Formats: sequence, C-alpha cells, structure tokens
Amino acid sequence: MSKRNKKHSRARAESRPSTPAATRGGMGWIVAAVVVVAGVAVAAGVFLNRKNDSVTSSGSNTNRVAAVTAPSPAPVVSTSRPPALATASTNKLPSIEVNQAVMVTVELDFGKTVPTIAEALREIDRRYQPDDGQGRTFAILDAYGEPTPQGKLHISMHVSMEKPGLGTLVFRRTGEVLWQNRIVAATNAAPFTGKNLLIYLDDGAGKAVTIDGSSNPSTILDASIKEAGVLVRAFWPEGAEREMTFLYSACGCPVKAMVKRVGEKTPRTKELPVMFPDDPSVMLVINRLMGW
Repeated sequence: MSKRNKKHSRARAESRPSTPAATRGGMGWIVAAVVVVAGVAVAAGVFLNRKNDSVTSSGSNTNRVAAVTAPSPAPVVSTSRPPALATASTNKLPSIEVNQAVMVTVELDFGKTVPTIAEALREIDRRYQPDDGQGRTFAILDAYGEPTPQGKLHISMHVSMEKPGLGTLVFRRTGEVLWQNRIVAATNAAPFTGKNLLIYLDDGAGKAVTIDGSSNPSTILDASIKEAGVLVRAFWPEGAEREMTFLYSACGCPVKAMVKRVGEKTPRTKELPVMFPDDPSVMLVINRLMGW
C-alpha cells in the first residue's frame, strides 16, 4: 500500500457469529410469518443450522476470511487487504459462498469533517460483477461505527453474499479497495429471492417471539405475537425498551435495533446501526410499521 493510501484508510474484514435471535435456546429451526406491504411478498422462512467454512488466500500478504453461514457461530478473524487487489487476477481472490457473510471494518479519512455512518456509506461504491450478468452479488445489511481520536471514521459493514460473481467495496474519494471477494455457488442452497421480511421482538426476558403480519397491520402494535396469540400492544408494556430483530438477507443474518414503546409510537432509542442501506424498499415497510 502506498503512503497516500495508508494515510487515508486502514481496512480489515471480520466474520462474526450471525445467529438470529429466534435460534436461542438450541432451536435448530423456526418458521416465521412475514409482513406483506409495498411489494414485500407473504412467505414463511425456515432457517436451518449449517456448517461454517473458511477460505484462505496466499500471496505477499496472507489474508484469511472466515466465511460464516448463519445461524452457526464462528470465531472473529481479522484480515488486511491491500488496494492492489483491485487489479489482481480474479483467480487469486479469496472466495466465499453464497448465503455467507463477512464483517468489513475500515477506518476512513474524510478530512476535517467526519460524516455520519449513513453519509459515509454514500461514499463507498458497491461494485458487482455477477456471473450471469444480472443483478447484484452482495448487499450491505447494516453498518455502525464512530469517529476515532485521530479524526477518522471507524465503520463496520455487514456484507451478505447473494449470487456468484465478484463483489467489491471501494472508497470513492481515494479509489482504495476496502474489500473484494469472488462469490461462489453454495452447496445445497436455494437462490436468494430477497422477498422475505421476518421480524422478532424480545419479550423482556431474553426470548424472541415472532411478529405475525398475516393480517396486514397498519402498525407494529396492531400485529400479533404468533406464540402468544395476542396483539403486540397487549404484549409490549408502555415505556418498555425492547430489542427488535429484522431478517431480510441471503445469509439469514439478524439486523437489530433498540426500540421503546411510547403510547402508540415505537421510536428507536439508538441511532445505529444504519439498517439495510442497499434495500430502501424494505426499509419503507419497516419505517411504516414502526412509525420511524
């Protein structure tokens, strides 16, 4: 890496456990009803435990990315990735299977003004080269981070693999490659359709219950709790802060938000993470249900 690129950013990719809240307590699978609004289809999602695989590439620097297929847990592994990857032969790229995910963590230099995470995401190009020539190969599910004492932005992005091809993240201001992988077909995995939105609510005791949107509720409080057979408004106490889990990905990875019941409203109590930045249509559904 040149001195200039070292100055502007430092990148590393991490894999983290991606276990949906609904699998707590040893449940191997769960079937959940989904919300139907604005073109998001009715469906039921079945999540099965799958094995983890690790892929290692070798060269002047050894880069190791542990590919995680949710919901099985895996250890956190760090890697450094030089900008030279952008021009390297794609045959030498590390590979990862569809339906797996990695956490890409970088420190970016934006100069005097450090942007928000949402603003920073607009400065990171998603570059797709699908093998079939259509659509995208990956999606950023969520992102979070904070400014560093050195005036840079520390940002982590949860990246889910959707279809075979190449996937690349590039810092637009410098052209630096932050992450790049060859994405290969998964064994015994169905193609990702991107149409199932599943929502879970913490019951206050550490157990996740399923939000049943089959009645097409206007708000989350008018939806039902599948396990209890009651409306959310009767289940969720006034003033209580709860963790909500949203699933909308090929990898089945959870995206979580802290939310508080305030009368008929359910505002977020924490700004981060930025949720589903690559899927604005599903965020329209979530925003309408939650009143965000």
